[in-house]
Amino acid sequence: MIDNNEKKCRHLAVIMDGNGRWAKAQGKPRTAGHMVGADNVRTIAIAAAEMGVEYLTLYAFSTENWKRSKDEVSYLMKLPAIFFKKYMKEFLDRGFRIRIIGEMDDLPESTAAVLKEAETESEKNTGLSLNIAMNYGSHREILLAAKAYAEDYKNGSAGDLDEELFESYLMTKDMPPVDLLIRTSGEMRISNYLLWQIAYAELEFVPESWPEFTPEVLRRCLEEFRQRDRRFGGVKNV
Repeated sequence: MIDNNEKKCRHLAVIMDGNGRWAKAQGKPRTAGHMVGADNVRTIAIAAAEMGVEYLTLYAFSTENWKRSKDEVSYLMKLPAIFFKKYMKEFLDRGFRIRIIGEMDDLPESTAAVLKEAETESEKNTGLSLNIAMNYGSHREILLAAKAYAEDYKNGSAGDLDEELFESYLMTKDMPPVDLLIRTSGEMRISNYLLWQIAYAELEFVPESWPEFTPEVLRRCLEEFRQRDRRFGGVKNV
């Protein structure tokens, strides 16, 4: 008997790859690809909500992305302000809740302020949780969680460690595990993204770059996900 809950993608994570390569193929600067990619966040967030996704976590800027050119990083730091100015009202009207995972203290003050404002404005909404991973790296997240637990254990405010307790120290502490991870642009690697949270996630690597990732491609991915036999380490009776 099929458990419908196993066929439902509650938490979808996406590595939005290929903006720069898409722009180059169009004869445009990389920044043009990032702008089109940002606009596509709005398109895919709406489509995901309509397809029953409850949590959508998008890899916007990794802890390794600081290695990119100064001009590109500068543009990426300005992009949240442009993005939320265009779409925040619509997100609020749709009941979306914006959440940021990552180390905002290391972001430019103006960028962090925009992100925090988006979180605050939408914190009471109960629709799609649109989670933006900004200055995020999974190794760093796990390290910070371990340090925070150790400090709490030392001062007597935390008991013996188990998986449930450790998860409460992660940046995704009140979110369900990732059901499906999609990476666009044909690359087949995880790139330090949600390593704890994807322990039993299904993985899909699609050839379309993020600017080319349409609602139709998303639907195709979700249909593929529903065909997967999720055993979570066990064996099902036939």
